[in-house]
Order: sequence, then structure tokens, then C-alpha cells
Amino acid sequence: MQRPLAASLLTTLALSLALAGCSAAAAPEVKDTGPPTAPTGVTATAGSSRTVHVMWSAATDDRAVTGYTVYSEGRKVKDLPATTLMTDVVGLVPASTHRFAVRARDAAGNVSPPSATVTATTLPAAAEDRTAPTAPTGLRVAADGSRAATLHWRPAKDDTRVTAYDVYQADTRIHTVPGTATTAHVTGLRPGTAYAFTVRARDAAENSSPDSTHVDLTTAPSPGAPANTAPADLVVTAARGEITVTWLPPVTGAPVTHHQLDLDGRFATTIVWGNAPPSGRATYTFPVQDPPGTRYTLTLRAQLPDGTWGDFSAPRTVVVR
Repeated sequence: MQRPLAASLLTTLALSLALAGCSAAAAPEVKDTGPPTAPTGVTATAGSSRTVHVMWSAATDDRAVTGYTVYSEGRKVKDLPATTLMTDVVGLVPASTHRFAVRARDAAGNVSPPSATVTATTLPAAAEDRTAPTAPTGLRVAADGSRAATLHWRPAKDDTRVTAYDVYQADTRIHTVPGTATTAHVTGLRPGTAYAFTVRARDAAENSSPDSTHVDLTTAPSPGAPANTAPADLVVTAARGEITVTWLPPVTGAPVTHHQLDLDGRFATTIVWGNAPPSGRATYTFPVQDPPGTRYTLTLRAQLPDGTWGDFSAPRTVVVR
């Protein structure tokens, strides 16, 4: 007679625990009422007679910042995602002064206080100008910790004047400084990552120079993290109907037999050596059918002896011929 009674007690206990668990799971989520902090480090630089480039540093939130709003004269002019920390405000009047501020927002709709207000004056309208500046020269880079870097270059030349320098990482603009500057401080980098930077000069008519020569930088890894394993000295050249890639495989203690090639951040192919991999510099050529002028950004990574994929190389941009 004791066995059924024990089973009944166990069943009652299990049911009570289940109900308690359901009750705990159903507890309402705490409402998010805390706004993000105000963005800091806001700058505004006139790039031409009708554009101003606005940049800022990321805000923080107790959960997550989901976007930014840029204001001009107190009126909203741009809504941007949280990953974007700069924008061009266009369609302005030549030789006019404008005030800008930025606010951050989170998923609950909380909005930060406005940032400090910055001003910029667009350049005077000029006669039609179709001549681009020359490319900046002497570009060099120095790491500033594992998350920032400083670029230096020699000034470009223009038939009127250089009004801005644009810094590109691969083929994406990430920073802008006035035309009087010859340095730029780039932040928001990731530790243990390979980067390639170029700089273009721009004039008041929005003519952009060719790219400067590129410079590579591999940021220091986080404490305790392994060293970077990216292929080095990547060189990409285009001929009619084909692209050739050459590089130095990483030193891994064993032959590197597989490499992964990405185009514009998407997997393109796996390069596999049929026999022993080449010693020293490796070369791979592949056909392209895109029209001349098509731009690609290439990156490469190696398969390590343990079967995992290593770090991506610094990117290279190539134009199809």
C-alpha cells in the first residue's frame, strides 16, 4: 500500500515544481527606459560648396544602441544604423554656415541627449572644375594600440585646392579630414586583424584623386589570443579576362595546402594545390567575365594544420580590364 502513496506524492511534487517553473518563466520583462549616452567627438567638415561630412564616436547603452539621428539647425536630416558613425549632408547652399548635432537611440525608442553642436561652412561656389587632384603620396601607418591607427601622407596637388582627404579601408570610405590635414586617426579597429588603407584627395567640385599606394597594418592581438595567421604581401593584378593573385602563405609549421578566396566579402573558391604547395610565394590566376571597370575587393585566408581557417589577409581592390 506504500508504493502507490509514494508515487502520488512524487507526482504532486513534480506538478508543483512545474507550475512554479511556469510561473517564473512568465514573469514580465523589465521595461527599458534608460536612454543611450550622447554621442561624443562630433566633427563637421565641409567637403565642397554643397556638402558637409559629419562624424562622431559611438554612444553606449545599457542594452544596445540601434541607430543615430543627425540634426541640422535642429531638424532631422539623416537616420542611420548603429554601425554607421559618419555621413555626408548634401544639397546645402554654397558659402553657408550650418550647425549639426547627433543623437543615439535604442530598440525601445529611448533617445539620448543631443551631442555637442558643431558648425561647418560650405565652400564658395566655383567655376566648373573637372580636374581631379593628384593622389596623395608617401602614405604610412602606425598602430595606436590594438584598436586604432594613425595615417600620415604628403599633400596632393590640385588646380584650385584640395578641400578634403578621404581614408578608405579596402574600397569603403571610413574617415574624412580637411584638405589642410596630412594625418588621420582611425579608430574602431579589431585586435589581431589585417587592414589595408588608402587615401584620396578631393576638391570643392567633388573631384576625387586616384588612390594613394596602399599601406597594410595588422593590429596587435588581444592578450592571450594567438598571433595573426593571415597570408602576407597580397598582390592582385588584372589582365584582360583574368585576375592574378600572389601572396606569401603564413608560417604554420606545416605546408599550407588550401586557401580560401573571397570576392567582396563572399566566398569565391578554394585554392587547392594538386601536389606539394609551392615554396615561398604562391600564385593563382582565375578568369573573369565581368565588363571592364568592374571593381572587386579580394581577401585570402589559409587552412591551418588543425583543419581550421586562419585570419583573412589585408584586402586588395582590383579593377577588371
